[in-house]
Amino acid sequence: MEKIGLVLEGGGMRGLYTAGVLDFFMEKNLYFPYVIGVSMGACNGTSYISKQIGRNKDVTIGYINDPRYISYRNFLKCKSIFGLDFMYNEIPNKLNPFDFHSFSEAKENFVVVATDCKTGEPIYFYKDDNEDILTVVKASASLPFISPIVKYKDRLLLDGGIADSIPVKKSMKDGFERNIIVLTRPKGYRKEPFKHKRLLKRVYSGYDNLIEAILDRYKHYNETLDYIEKLEEEGKVFIIRPKVGLKVGRIERNKEKLENLYKIGYEDIEKRYETLLDWVK
Repeated sequence: MEKIGLVLEGGGMRGLYTAGVLDFFMEKNLYFPYVIGVSMGACNGTSYISKQIGRNKDVTIGYINDPRYISYRNFLKCKSIFGLDFMYNEIPNKLNPFDFHSFSEAKENFVVVATDCKTGEPIYFYKDDNEDILTVVKASASLPFISPIVKYKDRLLLDGGIADSIPVKKSMKDGFERNIIVLTRPKGYRKEPFKHKRLLKRVYSGYDNLIEAILDRYKHYNETLDYIEKLEEEGKVFIIRPKVGLKVGRIERNKEKLENLYKIGYEDIEKRYETLLDWVK
């Protein structure tokens, strides 16, 4: 397992599928030396690294109907439908504490992907570089149009999924030739081109490279899917993904749907666990 990476796609609330997978891993004490996450995948990855079983589920579903978590009132207050201070300050520091000590002491390497708004390129933040983990995760999960650009050090950042939605090539570049990839879309899914170009150019005027990255995202995403399916045929990746399309929106608030989504992720990997162990060995 020394050279196996774990790649976590985003997908907003569809990330509860990933939360179910990771909780099963933690129950089996199955940890991989390199974890790279994007957007909701990065959020899930933090609790996996800190070894807090159930935390992602408890936070996401437990507060989903709390207006401090998601509401249009938040958008009026801080230009984000998500309550950023509530999510990245009050919850992890007070209400459902994040184990910063276990996270920082963990032997696993953890990488968060964000998009540089000036260049349109992906930026990779490593846990071992002592980054402000909550800020970089917030940046990685800040979706265009419904969240503001995040300022961190000398960079302006947004959703990591814009520039590198499924960062398997980064994992391989970092020395992990074999990877487990957790996706939140079923086999056969392909992303469609972005349709609201005028709105995009109006909202992000002055960020030409970011606009180009958003417009080109579907091409890169679909090319990556083709690439990892080729790697799967070669036995170089083990893909975990839902068998059918999940009728869950990026900002889904239906608790029953979210609970079911988590259960699907947990049960999917439970059924394939022995196959996964054989692949790992």
